[in-house]
Amino acid sequence: MKARHRPTGPHPILCLILSLLALTAPPAPAQTQQVQPIPKIVSQDGGHALLVDGKPFLIIGAQAHNSSAWPGMLPKVWPAMKYLGVNTVELPVYWEQIEPQPGRFDFGVVDTLIAEARRNDVRLVLLWFGTWKNGSAHYRPEWMKREPRRFPNIVGRDGKAVDSPSPHSKEALEADTKAFSAFMRHLRQADPQRTVIMVQVQNEPGSWGSVRDFSPAAERLFQAAVPEPLLRAIGRTADRGKSWQAVFGDDADETFHAWSVAHYIEQVAAAGKAIYPLPLYANAALKDPLQTGRTPGYEFGGPTHNMLHIWKAAAPSLDVLAPDIYQPPAKVLPVMDQYRRPDNPLFIPETISAAPYARFFYAAIARGAIGYAPFGVDYTVLAADPPGASRLGEADLQQLAMSYRAIGPMMREMAQWAFEGRVHAAIETEDKAPAEIALGRWKAKVRFGVSPRGDPKGNDTPIGRVLVAQLGPDEFVVTGFYAKLEFEPAGKDAGRPWEFLRVEEGQFADGRFQPVRIWNGDETDWGLNFVSAPQVLRVRLATR
Repeated sequence: MKARHRPTGPHPILCLILSLLALTAPPAPAQTQQVQPIPKIVSQDGGHALLVDGKPFLIIGAQAHNSSAWPGMLPKVWPAMKYLGVNTVELPVYWEQIEPQPGRFDFGVVDTLIAEARRNDVRLVLLWFGTWKNGSAHYRPEWMKREPRRFPNIVGRDGKAVDSPSPHSKEALEADTKAFSAFMRHLRQADPQRTVIMVQVQNEPGSWGSVRDFSPAAERLFQAAVPEPLLRAIGRTADRGKSWQAVFGDDADETFHAWSVAHYIEQVAAAGKAIYPLPLYANAALKDPLQTGRTPGYEFGGPTHNMLHIWKAAAPSLDVLAPDIYQPPAKVLPVMDQYRRPDNPLFIPETISAAPYARFFYAAIARGAIGYAPFGVDYTVLAADPPGASRLGEADLQQLAMSYRAIGPMMREMAQWAFEGRVHAAIETEDKAPAEIALGRWKAKVRFGVSPRGDPKGNDTPIGRVLVAQLGPDEFVVTGFYAKLEFEPAGKDAGRPWEFLRVEEGQFADGRFQPVRIWNGDETDWGLNFVSAPQVLRVRLATR
C-alpha cells in the first residue's frame, strides 16, 4: 500500500490561528532612540561654556562652501573634514530648497545632512540662509523673488534700489518666521540624538552700499520715537519720545538700521526657539576693529562691534553674536577681544583657513571661545576660482589639522578648563617677539622657531603657538608647535632653584591622562621644544 505524503510544515489550522493572534496582538515596541539633553550655553563669572550631552564641548570645526550642502556635493566635504580632524561641521540650510512652494516644506536635504554627519561621527551647526545671506536676499524662494512689491529690498538715500532685503517688510518677516519655525520643529522631531548642536539665524545680515533703508515705510519709523525697550537697555530713558536723530546724532542711521535688522531677526529666532531651544547665534561681517567713528566700506546693520549693545537689546533670543574673521593677522586678536564679553560667548564660526591663521585657534581657546571654524573646507571646485587655481588640499590645512589633532582627544577637558579661565596661549606675531605667560607662582617664557639647544629666532612664517592649561599651582598641560617653552619661578619665588618633577607625553582618554613616555635628558634640559608633531605634555614643577 502506498504511504500517504505527510506535510512537514505547520498544520494549516495552526497557521490560521497564529495569523489571527498576530492581528490582535499589540505591536512590538519600536527600538527606542537615546534622547540626549538639549545643548545649551551656560555662563559663570564672565566665562561661558557650550554644553553638549550635558558636558562642556569645544567646537573643533570647519565650514563648507556655501553651495556644498547639497547631497551630491557631500562626498567632497567629508574627506576634507576627516583630514582636518573636526568634531563639528557647519553646513547651510537653504530656504529656497526647503520651501519651494508657499507652505510646502521639504526637509529631505536636512535629513541627509543629519544622517551623513552621524555616519561620519561629527556634530552639526546648521546655518539658516533665510532673509539675509551676506546682506542680500538671494536664498529666498523663487516665489518670493517674483513678488518684489510684497517682499521688497531697501531703498538707498538716492532713491535707488539696493540689493539687500528690507527689515521693515511684515510679509517677509511672517514668511521667514513660518519657515524657520517649521525647520526648528523638524529638527526637534528628527534629531533626538542632538547631532545638531547650534543654529545660525540668517547669515551676515545687514546691507552693503547703504547705511539703512530710506523707503517711505522706513522714513516714518526713523522720524518716530526711539523704541522704549532700546532706551531702557542703553540707559537713555530720559530721551523718551525723541527721534533717532535726536538721540543718536551722527550714528542715528546706522543705529536705526542695526535695531531694525536685529528686531526682525529676534522675531524669527524667538519663534524657532519656542519650538526647539537650541543655542542660536548671528554672525557679523566685520567693521575694522582698529578704527572708530563712521568708516565706510563695511556691512551696515549687522552685529558689528560698535553695534553689539544695540543687538543685545534688540535680539535677546540670540545666545551669541559671532565675528566672521577675515581680517589681516594683526587685527584678529582685537576682534576676539571685542566679542569676548561677560554677556557674549566668544565663537569664531568663520575665518581664514590659510596656515598663518592656524595659531589663532589657540588664542581663541585661551580667551574662552566655545568654538572655532575656518571657512571653505571641502574639496569642491567652484567656478569662482581663478583660472588654473587648484582645489583646497591637505597642504592648505596641515597647520590647523596639527592643532586639531592635539586638542581633539582632550576636547572636553579643554572646554572645561577654558570655562574656568585656566587656559593661556602664546602665539607668534609678525615681529617674532618672545612671549611670556603668567602662571601664578610660575611663568612660562616662549620663543618661536626651532632651535633645541639655542635661542630660536622665529619662524619664516609666523606659525608658532603654545597652549598651557593650569591644573594646579605646580601642574600644567602643555602643547604647541614650532616653539620653545621654558618655565621659571615667579613672584616671591623668583630666582629660586627649581626642577621638573615629571614631564609626561600622552593624551587624555575618558577623562584621564594616559602617558606614553616620560621626557627627560635632551627632551627637558634645553626647555620644552615643540616642532610639527602633535604632542601633549603633563608637566609638574617644584622649587628647591
